[in-house]
Amino acid sequence: MEFTTRGISCFQYAPSLIIPPTFRHHIISKPKLIEIFKSHATTPKSTKLVVKARGGGGGVAETETAVVEKPKLKRFQVSEGHPAPLGATLQDGGINFAIYSANAVSATLCLISLSDLQQAIISRGEFGALGPEDNCWPQMACMVPSSEDEFDWEGDLPLRYPQRDLIIYEMHVRGFTRHESSRTEFPGSYRGVVEKLDHLKELGVNCIELMPCHEFNELEYYSYNSVLGDYKLNFWGYSTVNYFSPMIRYSSCGDRNCGRDAINEFKYLVKEAHKRGIEVFMDVVFNHTAEGNEKGPILSFRGVDNSVYYMLAPKGEYYNYSGCGNTFNCNHPVVRQFILDCLRYWVTEMHVDGFRFDLASIMTRSTSLWDSANVYGKSLEGDLITTGTPLSSPPLVDMMSNDPVLRGVKLVAEAWDTGGLYQVGTFPHWGIWSEWNGKYRDIVRQFIKGTDGFSGAFAECLCGSPNLYQEGGRKPWNSINFVCAHDGFTLADLVTYNNKHNLANGEDNNDGESHNNSWNCGQEGEFASTSVKKLRKRQMRNFFLCLMVSQGVPMICMGDEYGHTKGGNNNTYCHDNYINYFRWDKKEESSSDFFRFCCLMTKFRRECESLSLYDFPTAERLQWHGHTPGMPDWSDTSRFVAFTLVDSVKGEIYVAFNTSHLPVTITLPERPGYRWEPLVDTSKSAPYDFLSNEVPDREIAIKQYAQFLDANLYPMLSYSSIILLLSPDENV
Repeated sequence: MEFTTRGISCFQYAPSLIIPPTFRHHIISKPKLIEIFKSHATTPKSTKLVVKARGGGGGVAETETAVVEKPKLKRFQVSEGHPAPLGATLQDGGINFAIYSANAVSATLCLISLSDLQQAIISRGEFGALGPEDNCWPQMACMVPSSEDEFDWEGDLPLRYPQRDLIIYEMHVRGFTRHESSRTEFPGSYRGVVEKLDHLKELGVNCIELMPCHEFNELEYYSYNSVLGDYKLNFWGYSTVNYFSPMIRYSSCGDRNCGRDAINEFKYLVKEAHKRGIEVFMDVVFNHTAEGNEKGPILSFRGVDNSVYYMLAPKGEYYNYSGCGNTFNCNHPVVRQFILDCLRYWVTEMHVDGFRFDLASIMTRSTSLWDSANVYGKSLEGDLITTGTPLSSPPLVDMMSNDPVLRGVKLVAEAWDTGGLYQVGTFPHWGIWSEWNGKYRDIVRQFIKGTDGFSGAFAECLCGSPNLYQEGGRKPWNSINFVCAHDGFTLADLVTYNNKHNLANGEDNNDGESHNNSWNCGQEGEFASTSVKKLRKRQMRNFFLCLMVSQGVPMICMGDEYGHTKGGNNNTYCHDNYINYFRWDKKEESSSDFFRFCCLMTKFRRECESLSLYDFPTAERLQWHGHTPGMPDWSDTSRFVAFTLVDSVKGEIYVAFNTSHLPVTITLPERPGYRWEPLVDTSKSAPYDFLSNEVPDREIAIKQYAQFLDANLYPMLSYSSIILLLSPDENV
């Protein structure tokens, strides 16, 4: 089938397969069929339909392919289609194919039968496996929807937790169970994650944030790594090839059944997570695509319409606000509709509960060839906006915020990009967007390691960062609090290394962030004295305790709950090996130590009504203290912050942080008829760091504090934090 015109709609990726014998095509701008050719394969058992393509002003598109089963009819029935929706859609007993292009002069649709797929030009089924003739960019066929493709959701419904009640766990699907110590039946897959969901329940997590699961090419960076003797891959996945398909090589069944089983396996993960009370977020990358800069491959958008889908300079150069070679033209009317269609699909079809948007500030930048009349329907007086200018009311964010489907899910922005646009606290939000609070991360790291001048800023972090969010009408839960994430040091490495150690990446240690606000506690690296190792564990407990007693939404990075180390590498994007794999053997070793502490702290947070407030705490509930009650020290040299918080469940809690190198004895607030009892002291070794009910000789341990508590005092070691609870004074 061949036709030639401008403004073509023909085919877009769709995540299903089996094409009925009847299908449709259509033309968007000029719905007039120019020329049709029907051709049949040499064998009567399979049929191949080819539409030859010639690119227009946007470049030449490579041939796209789709899988076809043996047709029941002797020939395809071709009829005029519809301009919407875009993609491959079941309609009227056939398939409607539609794409948008303002500049192309022709398009090609190539339909291939299952019998023609020997050597498999459909996507590869095995992670890291090269294509034919060691090709790192093998052809990939797209999947066509089918009325026979069904999945039993068993009545699954969204959990719809209030966002303030979430405890988020950032996870890499493959890395979570790929290590041999996981002992899973399906390591490195969606099903492997399902096998380990009980671990997350034990940890106290009720939301997982999956690092990119849109189809991407892990072979994009494929090259021999002489440092480790293996091959560099795109492990993290921040380089999308297809926005409507789950990563097929994260499926235990690979490309079996032409990818249908992989789609259902992702749905199975979501369904099983919901059964355990765990929401599922997706980390999505709409700031750039895998097509890269002018030297990159032509996969889809560039061939369909380069100038529509990417931010281009007047001479055709790519703007690179993403740092990855290109920038998606997010606020172009067609592009933003594409993004909305994609997000709606993952919510309605895959039951996803929320999205974290990578480098989300790019979604607030004006499009290339900005035209207010095109965007808003009328010219704006004094409109001098140029390409990439930050917009106060970006059309894409506006549409997502007010969309009837998307407004009901959680939307989280990484509120910066690599072009220097930093919007933490100022991202356009419409009252519903949350942000990865990068300022929380930086301030908490500085204060906990004992840097002067951060006591006041640290107190703001504990309150949910009202200095960032209150004036704009947002709430504490609009702040996603984190100390560590996939990008940067792990929690263990944060207290083990002063400097990055990225030689394993093969880039002479020139990659990755050089300013990590880390502290090695006196010695660089894992081999250190016993006293240094004890201090490191104490600091890890301090960071985790801080995360759990802060207003806002805490996020834990995969592996931090047992102290995973990457050897000081803070940019492990390219390693499909032990560096990025969750070590289940190490987790078992930590079960009675740091993992236990983390589980008890998340449980404590959930039990305390006051630690996940809807609004910022006021003086009626919260009181600040210093070494003496009611006398906080906000000076530049202060390394002590303490507060009491009225709690409807616990009565009242006292929390203090001493990040000085000196110990201190503090005076506690007087509460007539009650006495303070210790619950958490990070300076103690397990199990006495958290005096839960199952601690052996718990009463004896508490009595050891009696001489201090009788005098309303408490001794704190250097670099330690505590939680005390009120209990009735039996001596009164």
